[in-house]
Parts: sequence; structure tokens; C-alpha cells
Amino acid sequence: MSELLVQHNHNHCNGGDASVKPPTADSPHAPGAKTQRQHILTVAVEDWFQVGSFDRLIEQKQWYRFETRIERNTHRTFELLDKYDAKATFFVLGWVAEQMPELVAEIVARGHEVANLGYHHRSIRGVSRNEFREDLLRAQEAIEAASGQKLLGYRVADQWFGPQDLWALDVLAEEGYAYDSSLLPMFRRFSDEPYRRFVHRQSTPYGSIQEVPPSTSRFLGCNIPVAGGNWFRQFPHTLLKRAVRNWDEQHDDPFVMYFHVWELDPDQPRISAADRLSRLRHYRNLDKMQWVLEDHLSNYRFGSIADSLGLTQVRTANADRREPTDERQDAHRSSSLAPHSALLIPVSIVIPCYNEETTLPYLARTLEKLDFELSDRYAPQFILVDDRSSDTTWETMHAVFGEKSNCRLVRHEQNSGVSAAILTGIRNADTDIVCSMDCDCSYDPLELSRMLPLLTADVDLVTASPYHPEGRVKNVPGWRLLLSKGLSTIYRCVLPQKLHTWTSCFRVYRKSAIEKLNLKETGFLGTAEMVGQLCLTGSRIVEHPATLEVRIFGESKMKTCHTIVGHLRLIRQLLRQKRRGASDTEHRISNIEHSTSNVQH
Repeated sequence: MSELLVQHNHNHCNGGDASVKPPTADSPHAPGAKTQRQHILTVAVEDWFQVGSFDRLIEQKQWYRFETRIERNTHRTFELLDKYDAKATFFVLGWVAEQMPELVAEIVARGHEVANLGYHHRSIRGVSRNEFREDLLRAQEAIEAASGQKLLGYRVADQWFGPQDLWALDVLAEEGYAYDSSLLPMFRRFSDEPYRRFVHRQSTPYGSIQEVPPSTSRFLGCNIPVAGGNWFRQFPHTLLKRAVRNWDEQHDDPFVMYFHVWELDPDQPRISAADRLSRLRHYRNLDKMQWVLEDHLSNYRFGSIADSLGLTQVRTANADRREPTDERQDAHRSSSLAPHSALLIPVSIVIPCYNEETTLPYLARTLEKLDFELSDRYAPQFILVDDRSSDTTWETMHAVFGEKSNCRLVRHEQNSGVSAAILTGIRNADTDIVCSMDCDCSYDPLELSRMLPLLTADVDLVTASPYHPEGRVKNVPGWRLLLSKGLSTIYRCVLPQKLHTWTSCFRVYRKSAIEKLNLKETGFLGTAEMVGQLCLTGSRIVEHPATLEVRIFGESKMKTCHTIVGHLRLIRQLLRQKRRGASDTEHRISNIEHSTSNVQH
């Protein structure tokens, strides 16, 4: 009978498995009692935005933009383990160890083991042996410096090892690691090697290494994951509780359980851009994880992998407790610098905001980094325009930016549209160089450091261009991309300057040129009208190849069908202006020729 579904009833032992040990006074069947044997618990120390579910949307270079919740979640983990007198192996990202060395040191001070989760949150699929080794050693250096403890073990951060990945164990053994916990014999994987379900030794050319796989249960000839993480949140607790109990009664090997610190945080921000499956995998039943873990911790004893394997943890000779040095810290320092030098070029950066209460903290961290990146040449002033939001954007704007000396907050009396908000910001700017960017940072704001120098004396506008041959679009739905490119093609045919992108909000303007325009459109169409009118007046426009990404938080405010119809109407108006301008030019030339003829006669 299946391990997953079998029910052990001492009064009906004839229908059970003869190998099953009957319940004892120390069994979790006895209320309030724990088994005397010790199982294994591992914890992955990574933040909520560093996970595999979002790796398609969030690159490592963007991590500085997100709210860090890892410290509070790790302390929640400490409290949970202390409550039930449990110890664990904490697999830590090297990036986390570099940024928060005190947190890693506290893990060790509380009597837990620290192990290697790699430097960045990544899979080893498509990674060469040398790249894997470099990532391993970079993380090892950071974690050992923070913890003062020699590392014994490793676990891959994303995607469990399959048969094709066992070469990584050779590298681990060569680098002196005693164990690995990256192999999960899930479903039919490793079905011809049943011993891999349990702690076992793997031979390599550099000696043996112990493999500590998360535990599974047998069902219909398959290995079903039952040991924690996503499985604890997705499967019924009654079923998995029975599977853990069956393991405890049937097997001499320890049950290997795991979870991630972010799984104890049901209030973490929601990434709206993730697909439905990713949101389900990451967010579903987060509020369930605390009591599920408490139930297991109250019934079983848990310790670290090192303790279970009888390994001795050794302190490193020199524990270099380095201070955080990442971009986030640099950006934070920049926000507290003295007023910018008069030698710097003053620049205004306009950010239109409408119903962006969830996006503003993300924006704030991004602007701190942008301020730092520009500070060696420019003195940026940020102008945030609330387009009469219906949520708490205005209040949140004051809470997040109100105390910053280089931020100005402006509010419309009524909702007027994104282009109207940009124009309001431009009119409130004290500088002739004005930039605009989306509140959701769908273009990387750091690109402004490369766009600003392009606004030379003979240029009135520099615009980001994802449809430029050297530009890029990432994660934007195909249908939306097709429509947008189609409209851009029509604009190219109608207007004299052959640009690739006409609708970007990410731009650098010469204020004096924009103020002369008589713009009629105030919404999304206004961004195209600005470029169209500049083209018709003979202004020079420069495109900068850029990457357009889908927004991470919230929903797009654009009404697709309405916007398409509006663009077609605007294109017709611009075409009329072009013809009218050509006609006026011909009329002026005709008058000049007529006057010349009269003089000659």
C-alpha cells in the first residue's frame, strides 16, 4: 500500500504493513509528545523577490529596487524554532551575506548551521563547470566572512538536481564540501536508483560526498514531494501530515524538511506582472505556512544536517565582518549628501503618478539609485505629479518623498491624463533640461545617464526607443507589441523624421522647445503628439535604444481599444498639419516668385 495514503491503525494491524513500527508513548500519536529521534530541517535564506517564480521578470541588477523583508522574516524563523527548541541548517545566498553580514552572524550565534545557497539565486542549467565553481566560491567567501564558520554543505537555489546535473557534485567534492542537499528524486526522476530517496554517499573523482535529499513519499510508483516549501502550502495538510508520520514510523533515515524564510510572510508585496501559475506557486496559502510548521515542530525533533551527519563545524581563522556595500547602500548614502555643487548641471525629472500607491516605495528606491548615478555630473530635482489619484497615492507620496529636499510634489485638481501630468511637471521645472519617466520604471531610469549627454545644442528631444534595431522588449504581451509597432510604422510613414518609437514616456526634453507646442491631447496620445509636432516644426529628435519591460506592480492604466482609435485620429490630424504646412510653404514660395517677377518687369 502507498506510503502516502496508508493509514496505520494499531487496532487493525492485519491490514497494515508488517514493517511498520507500532506507536509508542514517544510517538506523535500520543498527545503532546515528540519522538526521541531527530530529523533534519533546512531553511533557505532568500528574499521574496529573489525566487525562481519571478526570475523571468526580475533580474539581479534590479534587486536594489525592491523592499527587503529578509531580516524580519529570518527573525520570525528564529522565534518559531526557539519556541519548539529546534535547530536547522540555514542555506544562505552569498549576496545576502554580503549585504547583511550581521544577520548571518546571528544565525550562527543562535546555534544553527550556515551553508551555501550560491551567490545569486540561480539554477545550474546552462552553467559551465567553471561558472558554477566561481559562483560557489564567491558565495563561500561572503558567507564564511560573515559567519566565521567553515562551510560544510551546499544546496542549489533554483531547480533541483537531475541526473544530468550530477557533475556539480564532483566540483563540490573537489572544493572540500562534505554534503549537498540539491537532489530531489521527484516523480519518476532517479526511479532506477531508489536509494537516492535517502541520505547516501556519492562517489566522485575527488572523494565521496554525502547527499541529503528532501524526503518524498511513494505513490503509484512515483516519488511525491512531501517535505516542505511549496508542497506544504499546496497539498492538504492532513495528507502530508500522514506522510511525515509514515516516514517517521517506517524509515530509520531522518525525515528531511525544508522551507524558505519568505514563506512566513503572507503580507509580502504582490507582483502583478507574474503569470497565473507563478502567482499561484509563490503566493497561495502563505498564511498557512506558520501553523503547518508549528504542527510538525511540535510533533518531531529537528536539527541541522551537520549534527545529523556527525560533522564538526570549524570556525574560520579570520572572520571578516564586512559592512554592506551594495548599490542600495550607495544609493541611500547619496540621498543624505550635502546640496549639489554649483558646477553640476541642473536637471528636472518628472514622474506622472496615477493610482500608484503600491508602486511608490519601489520608485523611491529606484530614484535613490538614479540620484547616486547622476550625482557626479548632474544635480537632479524630482517632480512627482499626482494626476488626482482615487487611491492613497497623494498621501503615500508625501510619506515617501515629502522629507526629501530634492523632491517637489504637485497635484492636479482633476484627473487629466499622463501627458497633461508631464506638461505640468515641465512647467514646474526650474531647468531647461527636463526628463520624464514612468512611475512603474518600465524603462530602466539609469539609462538617463546615457540619454542626457545626447541632448546637445541642436537637439530638442531624446526619446527611449525599444523598437530601435538595437532596442529590446522584455515580457510585453505579443499582441500589445504588434499593435504598438504597427502604430509606430504608420507614424514613420506620415511624419518626416523616421523614428522607430513614438509613444515612449521616457524622454529628455528641452523645456523651451516643448513650451512652444500647442498640444491638444492630454492622455497617452499626448506623448506621440509631442513628437509629431516637434517633427513638423523641424526640431531634431534623437532616439536612444532602450529596453521596455512589463510593469511589475499594479495594472496598466491604458485602455487599448480607445487608445488605438485615438492614435489613428491623431495620425490623421498630423497628416493634415503636414499637408497644410506644405501648402503654406508652396504659397509662400509662389508669392516670392510673383514678387520677383513684378520687380523684373
